[in-house]
Amino acid sequence: MIHPAAVLTTVALHREAPARPPAEIVVRRGDSLSGIAARYRIEWPGLYEANRAVIGGNPGLITPGERLRIPSAASAARLAAYYRPAAIVMPAPAASSATDPVAAPGVSPEPAAAAGSFQQCVISTESGGNAQAMNGSGHYGLYQFSYSSWTAAGGDPAAFGHASVAEQNQVFATAYAQDGTSPWAPYDGC
Repeated sequence: MIHPAAVLTTVALHREAPARPPAEIVVRRGDSLSGIAARYRIEWPGLYEANRAVIGGNPGLITPGERLRIPSAASAARLAAYYRPAAIVMPAPAASSATDPVAAPGVSPEPAAAAGSFQQCVISTESGGNAQAMNGSGHYGLYQFSYSSWTAAGGDPAAFGHASVAEQNQVFATAYAQDGTSPWAPYDGC
């Protein structure tokens, strides 16, 4: 018979042992780089850089069946320093006026000056630059807004699911001004 104290000691030792990531995983349906990185507690840009040859130029597009190498946390941190999001070329917004329903007077529909590369990182990670991307949980657009976050940031409820790039940029600028990076940074690694 095993003494109960011996079992508790063994369990406690197991909890303290760090989990070692596998050398390689196979991407499953529904996986994302940020999700895989979170599972192994590494930085997603480092995971991307370790697998750029497999994934290609778009870190937001991984395919079920791809084999990805999982670097150590230290290696992922080093590789993340080399990550530079691809520049997303956005159409130039139309000149806004006081009667323009998309842009409020005095507010630029392009939030790049406020958000800089953070905006590019979010677009790259969330939608890969596809302005009409809709995921399985109902998040939409370049920034993958939920319906409630879209309307809370001033998005037209009727435009959710088919808004212009300019309107999506305006809603992002409003959400960014209200909440900073918090709606995206914890999930995207931006």
